[in-house]
Amino acid sequence: MGLERRRLVLRSLSLAVTVVSVAAGGLTTAVDHRNDLGQTIGEAMANVEDFETRQLVVDDGKVVVVVDGDEAMLEGDVVPMTTMVSSLFEIKTKRSINKSGQLVDTNQLGDLFSQQSIAETSTTKEQDNITRLRPSNSNLNCKGNCNVGVHGESRRLYIVYLGDVKHGHPNDVIDSHHDILSIVLGSKEDSLASMVHNYKHGFSGFAAMLTEEQAKQLAEFPEVISIEPSRTHTTTTTRSWDFLGVNYQMPSELLHGSNYGEDIIIGVVDTGIWPESRSFSDKGYGPVPSRWRGVCQVGQGWDRNNCSRKIIGARFYTAGVDEEDIHKAEYLSPRDYDGHGTHTASTAAGSVVEAASFHGLATGAARGGAPRARIAVYKSLWTTADGRNAAGSTASVLAAIDDAIHDGVDVLSLSLSSAENLFGALHAVQKGITVVYSAGNSGHRPQTVGNTAPWVITVAASKVDRSFPTVITLGNKQQIVGQSLYYQGKNSSSSSFRSLAYRGQCTTDALNGTDLREKIVLCASPISTTTVEDVKDAGGSGLIFVQDTTDILSGTDCKGFPCVLLDTDTGKKIAKYFVAARSPVAKIDPTRTITGKETLAPKVAAFSSRGPSTEYADIIKPDIAAPGANILAAKGDSYEIMSGTSMAAPHVAGIVVLLKALHPKWSPAAIKSAIVTTEGSPRKIADPFDYGGGHINPNKAADPGLIYDIDPSDYNYFFSCNIKNTSSTCNATSVPGYHLNLPSISVPELRYPVTVSRKVTNVGEVDAVYHATIQSPPGVKMDVEPPVLVFNAANKVHTFHVKLSPMWKLQGDYTFGSLTWHSGQKTVRIPIAARITVYDFYADVA
Repeated sequence: MGLERRRLVLRSLSLAVTVVSVAAGGLTTAVDHRNDLGQTIGEAMANVEDFETRQLVVDDGKVVVVVDGDEAMLEGDVVPMTTMVSSLFEIKTKRSINKSGQLVDTNQLGDLFSQQSIAETSTTKEQDNITRLRPSNSNLNCKGNCNVGVHGESRRLYIVYLGDVKHGHPNDVIDSHHDILSIVLGSKEDSLASMVHNYKHGFSGFAAMLTEEQAKQLAEFPEVISIEPSRTHTTTTTRSWDFLGVNYQMPSELLHGSNYGEDIIIGVVDTGIWPESRSFSDKGYGPVPSRWRGVCQVGQGWDRNNCSRKIIGARFYTAGVDEEDIHKAEYLSPRDYDGHGTHTASTAAGSVVEAASFHGLATGAARGGAPRARIAVYKSLWTTADGRNAAGSTASVLAAIDDAIHDGVDVLSLSLSSAENLFGALHAVQKGITVVYSAGNSGHRPQTVGNTAPWVITVAASKVDRSFPTVITLGNKQQIVGQSLYYQGKNSSSSSFRSLAYRGQCTTDALNGTDLREKIVLCASPISTTTVEDVKDAGGSGLIFVQDTTDILSGTDCKGFPCVLLDTDTGKKIAKYFVAARSPVAKIDPTRTITGKETLAPKVAAFSSRGPSTEYADIIKPDIAAPGANILAAKGDSYEIMSGTSMAAPHVAGIVVLLKALHPKWSPAAIKSAIVTTEGSPRKIADPFDYGGGHINPNKAADPGLIYDIDPSDYNYFFSCNIKNTSSTCNATSVPGYHLNLPSISVPELRYPVTVSRKVTNVGEVDAVYHATIQSPPGVKMDVEPPVLVFNAANKVHTFHVKLSPMWKLQGDYTFGSLTWHSGQKTVRIPIAARITVYDFYADVA
């Protein structure tokens, strides 16, 4: 339709649409300001996910939708309301402007119509002063609550995967989804009512509310590759970048050569972002890259001015999320209430902020690994009603990945747990996007690692050379050093001795009815928010918790109240003093910050999830370790210390951005190979199931010498998605995963000799000779052929073979080794894991 503009006006309550005018610019829809009709449109708009429009204007009692679409309706046409809604599902906006020129959230349109007024948004730097435009009868998505079918059957959200996109235009993809779903549900109207998300850019599929029987019927369609219920995903700096050798004041070749990641676009799938943070300043940035195709979706506490040359795009996803499950103060917009997404985004790509600290602790320059990168925000996780966590659905995460592919991101960072390996990440990798996931926080138990698909980079968490010693002085002048984030307020008095009380496990019952006034309480239990509040309420002066090492200090931020962690050995020293002293007393001094050689690092964090993968035992996971313990980064308008593999993943994502800028033609597999094969191992008795290739070394990864590259289509041969039932997860391995050209080898069932091939590409000096150094796993004989690789201008790629032979006949556990290629100063190392077996399906539990 070119530059034509078409105007649709809803003229009556008969739910019909008449096209009344043609102008230049794009499709325009005017909606009469009437309660029931407006409510219908508002609900329809709220349920639709994404499309190409730019704004929705409220003017003189009418709502005008301005769309960059290409509709075929002609002037004078009368179109049923269902057709109009169908069009809106394909070309709908969530950007809206009120009479004052401000933007509001179209999720609220139904209420806007019925209230005959428009609420105005206001944005300040203080979170508590932001007006949250929560509708009086708001419903994030009726499908989150409409869980009963027409015949009383319970319905739930299912993900239907259809593989690659087979149509040229997204609207045609959506039509194909409704064609399939309509057959099962009986009509296009029922299909529209059931649909929650359409995946139409990077891959084809949809999320819909279905009964179990309807899901089984859909599984029988030849187009349907898999169908499964949507699941829940949950969330899992100043010193860390210096520790990694990425110092912006003395830029390395990686930082300088990549120009700090300039104009590389990183997509962050998380809890949103706090745009006013100094970490997201766009001062000195040029125009948004012309290849960017994303949008700035508005909502509560977020208008178009919150996007910038730094935060170049923002979306949020509420479909499939029950309002009752979300915290009442949460923003229905890309704005971050939880703080997790702001922390991860600033860690990966935050601008440089001098003199950042957490109440004087961890003082330094806060910045991301790629401080000149652009950020695209995809809010898919929401603060839970109890405020303890953030969570979102598979359907929303897949929608975010699909949009990110369409929008043009170069890197995706996802600091979230996953019960399954999302096929969306595979399609992103096949489009050239490197995908980085966190490994999970269920350590230090084995077989707890998540996000184990071979096409993503899975990141374990490590500690850096910084600690927060907190001195406890006992009445006998003995000093015990614990760890804490204890700071004193500006008007606080200096530390003094207080009576020491011991309350065992410090349960509520143990604390009730006891005199704790002006006392420091010793607890033989892990730190607990409930315990802290109970002791505060009872007038206590401080808390000492004796617990196993967790490497997590964020819980010790007790808002200026002393909360100190001790391990068992040091805790026993206080216990002995308490028993021996007639009137035991103690004093807790404020925490200090120590960096450098006084702290043993790197070290795998205790909480970091370990391998092997329960789904892909023939692939070593996690892939790499990066700083994730006690990381300072942005949260709201300030900076806070957080721990988790959620903090480790954006460290790797930031490094991926730098590598992408330095080597724009490298594939995701090449980037992963460079990171895994150039590590610096943690100083800990550990193995590749703790840290994968080792601890990340960004500067060596910039010039790895050799890479193990993978054609993205190869993943299809190893990991097929052809199980036809409602519980399939696209995880069926058709060929052993160790035959994939990964920068690691894992053979979980070594009963007979196994030969594995690998192919390496020279990306270093043209003329180079590499020699193999073998470290065989104990009990395994390892041979490499050929042992020498000669590269030149005519021979840039070589294949070699690794033969693993069991030397013992026993039911063993995993043992570990490595293969390293040396050429001068270059070393290219891959980890190797093998388990000798005698029996099938042997449960090693006793």
